[in-house]
Amino acid sequence: MTAAEKLAFTADDFLKWESTQDTKHEFADGIAYAMAGAGEKHVTISGNVFAALRNHVRGTPCRSYIADMKLRVDKADAFFYPDVFVTCSEQDAKREDHKADPVLVIEVLSPSTAAYDRGLKFANYRQLPALMEYVLIDPERVSVEVFRRDASGHWVLYPYGPDEAVELASVGMSLPIATVYEDAWPE
Repeated sequence: MTAAEKLAFTADDFLKWESTQDTKHEFADGIAYAMAGAGEKHVTISGNVFAALRNHVRGTPCRSYIADMKLRVDKADAFFYPDVFVTCSEQDAKREDHKADPVLVIEVLSPSTAAYDRGLKFANYRQLPALMEYVLIDPERVSVEVFRRDASGHWVLYPYGPDEAVELASVGMSLPIATVYEDAWPE
């Protein structure tokens, strides 16, 4: 994402406009934000997590998606492209161009987007009724933060580090840190 290209739209105008663009854009607060390309570690970590989740949900009603699938936050009139997310929704299974009911959203941080991922994006994601977990992965150090919605609707942080397994309760999975960072260990 870059702050240099901010364009104001309605949600419907954004969808029409974005379909004509060569690059992806996220949309929040009436503004379209151009998405920046990702580096090797970012792409590798996203791929590792997607592959593990895809294998885990195979044969269930759940589906995992990576980078190019739009996620709509209806209450915020916003659209995002999470690095990885999982939905188990029958409604989402019928949607072709976007999904709206994820149980799990994962973002791999970058220096240019970390504040956005922790702030505006997380504030919007919290408005998704089905969302149970929001995960932030730091490619520069071995650190995974899982924000999990508890029974009272509060978000609780569960941090994970080296030699641990990340518990993803939303999909009933224990994901080893070694799998997350395979071929992309921080230096």
